[in-house]
Amino acid sequence: MRRSLLFLPGNTPNMLINGSCLGADAVIFDLEDAVSPAEKDAARILVRNTMTYMDFRGCERVVRINGIDTPYWKEDLDEVLPCRPDLILLPKTSSAADIQEADTYITETEKRLGLAAGAVGLVALIETALGVENAFAIASASPRVAALFLGAEDLTADLRCKRTKEGREIEYARTRLVTAARAAGVDVYDTPFTDVNDDEGIETDAALAKALGFTGKASISPRHVETINRVFSPSQAEIDYAYEVMETIRLAKEQGKGAVALRGKMIDAPIVERARQTIAMAQEMGLGREDA
Repeated sequence: MRRSLLFLPGNTPNMLINGSCLGADAVIFDLEDAVSPAEKDAARILVRNTMTYMDFRGCERVVRINGIDTPYWKEDLDEVLPCRPDLILLPKTSSAADIQEADTYITETEKRLGLAAGAVGLVALIETALGVENAFAIASASPRVAALFLGAEDLTADLRCKRTKEGREIEYARTRLVTAARAAGVDVYDTPFTDVNDDEGIETDAALAKALGFTGKASISPRHVETINRVFSPSQAEIDYAYEVMETIRLAKEQGKGAVALRGKMIDAPIVERARQTIAMAQEMGLGREDA
């Protein structure tokens, strides 16, 4: 379960060592934008040592490497793959070929290290207009792809439009990525809300992302993590309703009924599927019922 993914600059020891205490479901060790060229080598070593010696207690570890159009990405992978991160975040992914190139090198490195093939997943960070248009091809380019991830700051620069809190300029990209990811059977994560002091704004933005179908949302600030986790978690009312739906379906089958209603509304297959998803998430969070 990844509701929240928190970026941690790869060259900030105090943030890295406290990453597991900040409440996020996953932390992203950033070797790309947050690190200047002069600090790349030191950041790799710092991230490697953090993953080697720190216990992240169930918090997933993701590493954003440098793009495959840079001279750094293979060195990034050579340094961090022995630590078996859960996922590699590939920036500026614009085509299936980008995924395949990274996949090939990761596969070679896994073999060299004696790791199981496919042990480390890939997340495609979509930050260009071309990447948005190629979203489904990217999502289905390799079994290693676990998710798509929208990067709105670079995308809006590529689109030559202003990035706003309201997000009208990324509506198409958001819906395109969600549709592509679901069609390919992978997860999809929304872009961070960058105003760290706007508590109302992050609430609204996270709720919109959930409504559009995103699996979770990234954050650049620990301050936003609690809100993201809450928004992307089922409420107690939603959990109770999901169990009620499943109980209604169970009784209908016992009674041989073909059609059934609950609270004045027909219970059809999509409602049942959403109820199953809600219950599965509640159980993963330890909120499920023992008798279910």
